[in-house]
Amino acid sequence: MQHAVGAPLPPPHHPGHAATGWMNQPAAHHPGPPPPQGPPAPPAAAPVPAPPAAPAAPVPPGWTPPGAPAAPVPPGWTPPGAPPRDATGHIHLPPGAPVAAPAPPPPADHGGTGAATLAVLLIGPAGAGKTTVARYWANNRRVPTAHISLDDVREWVRAGFADPQDGWNDQSEAQYRLARRTCGFAARNFLANGISCILDDAVFPDRPVVGLGGWKRHVGPGLLPVVLLPGLEIVLERNAERSGNRRLSDEEVAGIHGRMAGWYGSGLPIIDNSKYDVETTARVLDDVLARAIASPPAF
Repeated sequence: MQHAVGAPLPPPHHPGHAATGWMNQPAAHHPGPPPPQGPPAPPAAAPVPAPPAAPAAPVPPGWTPPGAPAAPVPPGWTPPGAPPRDATGHIHLPPGAPVAAPAPPPPADHGGTGAATLAVLLIGPAGAGKTTVARYWANNRRVPTAHISLDDVREWVRAGFADPQDGWNDQSEAQYRLARRTCGFAARNFLANGISCILDDAVFPDRPVVGLGGWKRHVGPGLLPVVLLPGLEIVLERNAERSGNRRLSDEEVAGIHGRMAGWYGSGLPIIDNSKYDVETTARVLDDVLARAIASPPAF
């Protein structure tokens, strides 16, 4: 609603007076006495300036407020500085490529495996000294070498461990196969990072597909198997010195040793360490492996 020029302004609102609005004022064309004037209103206080706003805290990259939907992640995206999805250590691993056959050592070498990077499978019955010889050989090479014990990996299972001494069943077979695959992956992982490895296992010649063939599938065609097979009396004597679930009955040891004799005539190198100490056996193993590098056994 418009007012004529010169119309009086609405009176200010004072304490004790009812508020009046534009709709309650007399119209401009109704002249009348001016409304009574009260005391002048006190001057309005100067407005207090608001304090300066604090600078906003930096927001970390990728942060979203609580409750807000997360931003979609592009396929294949990894955080800055994160290692590749299929990398271990500092080496980009190939997608499951098996280890190739090692190259022969240089002619100027002392005659053993020298600085060759290789994967070895040491086969033998319980009490043959596989673990002791494998650990000694790995400790005394001039290049980085790892020892992977199948029994140690199998015993990583604590609750629900299927002890073969209580009877071989489906559960103990499943844990054995799982431990073998784990050892095979560990061997390929070490080899991909330039570290040789030696594995030890009681592989039976009458189960080639499950035993030796399984190791070849898990590690690769470059795997070098060697059989450690001392006489039965030596195996029984060493087994008697064991304790815990590593010790078997004499009947079990004799049965395993008899099955291991099937490796004779298989073409695999066999070491009879009945009269060798650990150091001598490791040196013989190194020489046998050097010959196997030059002429890998067919298996």
